[in-house]
Parts: sequence; C-alpha cells; structure tokens
Amino acid sequence: MLGQLLFASLALGIAAISAAETLSDADDIIARADLAAYYAGGDGRSEVRMIISDAQGREQRRQFTVLRRDIEDAGDQQFLVVFSQPSDVRNTVFLVDKHMDRDDDRWLYLPGLDLVKRVSAGDKRTSFVGAHYFYEDVSGRRPSDDSHELIETTDEYYVLRHVPVDLQSVEFASYITWIDRETFLPMKIDYTNAAGNLYRRVEVFDVGNFDGHPTVTSSRVSDILTGGKTDMQFRFIKYDIGLPDSVFSERSLRTPPRDWLERPAE
Repeated sequence: MLGQLLFASLALGIAAISAAETLSDADDIIARADLAAYYAGGDGRSEVRMIISDAQGREQRRQFTVLRRDIEDAGDQQFLVVFSQPSDVRNTVFLVDKHMDRDDDRWLYLPGLDLVKRVSAGDKRTSFVGAHYFYEDVSGRRPSDDSHELIETTDEYYVLRHVPVDLQSVEFASYITWIDRETFLPMKIDYTNAAGNLYRRVEVFDVGNFDGHPTVTSSRVSDILTGGKTDMQFRFIKYDIGLPDSVFSERSLRTPPRDWLERPAE
C-alpha cells in the first residue's frame, strides 16, 4: 500500500466525513483512504520531482508528469507518466490501465530503443526507473489485495495492520499504516519482511489543498536496510481538467499528448 500513499502522490483527494466521527471498521477506513489517495476529482495532473539517493549520498534526479483519469470512482483508472528530465530518460513513458477484477495492464516505452515493453504482473513490485519506488506505486494496490486490521486509534491517526492475501506475490509479510483521521491520507507506512524486520518506510512531509482536495506535496520512500531513499515533490497539481480517453491510448507511448502535459495556468 505504498500505493495508498504515493504517487500518493500522483493525484490525491479526500473522502467526505466529519473530523469528529470515529470509525472502527478497518475496511471502511481503507476504502476512504483509497479514495483520498487516488480518486481526487474525476481526473488530474501533477508534476513530480524525484531525488534518488544512496547510502553514500550520491543522487540521481528525475522529473515527470502524471496524468490520471477515473473510469469509475473507487474503480478502474488510467495513468500516463511522461518523463522530461534528465536527458537519458526524457520521453520515457509509462502507461497503466488499472483494473479492480484482474491484474493491471502496464506498458513502458523506452525511446532510446524505440521499444514498447509490457510490464508483467510479476514485475509490479520492482524498482521504477531506479527509484525506491515500485511500478505498483503509480496506481496503488487494490484494497482487496490485503486483509486489514485496525490496531489503534489516536487523536490524529487510524493505525492499521495489513497482510497480503497472496504472500507469494509480494516481497513483504505485512505493513502498518498511519492514516490521518481528518484527511484520510496515509501519512506513514512501515513494511516488514518475512524475518519480521522493518525494511521499507514511506513518509509524507507536506500536504496542500488543491481544488478542494488535500493532496500530498512532499514524501519519501526509504530503504531501511541499505540506507537509500527517494524523495518526491509534487507541483502544478490540478484536478478535473477534462482529460479525454485518447490521452491513455497506446499511441501516447510514442507520441505523448503535449497539450495536456503543459503546466496549467496559475
């Protein structure tokens, strides 16, 4: 459920609920968090700056734009990710058709090879363009992929423990999520491996409000075992921009929709 947080990041929102209300059903909380993290508005745009650091402090930088369209609220979605910097990844494009009833369809276009590569379901938990961020994180995990247990309610957070339904399909054994009680945005996620050790952490540092939707603007994914991390900043965020179906076609892999990738007017 890094997905439930990040590229939370890739267009995030809020479920309508009174801040004074206290929930006790874990599945209800997760459903609201999924809406908050991935379904703000009917569609959306965000520009992402990514800084990938290793334990020695060496950095790589990436910049890309994410376009998102909902086919159905809390249901199927489409994502298009187009890289602009640095030059060695410029015009690399990632396309996702997210499905609720089967594995997502994912394609990656590599301009240097003029090659469209199908990203298999088995690769969804592998590094995305060298970051501590996975292919699956772009569109997020389906809530039904895990079982959910509410283990604590504090003044600020719902704290939940999650266990994957299919342990063979992922590299983690369980994870803990801290979900903000007011916005329902996941603010921290700790992943534990089969040995019972914390090995991966996702943190949100800043949240802004865009078109009425609380939205993550700064986050980090950390590899606890190696000391590496990936920081992300989200800018030029806009919702309900009227993205057409054609933006999310395979044609956009080789010919990205430049008009929709431009920064919105302030």
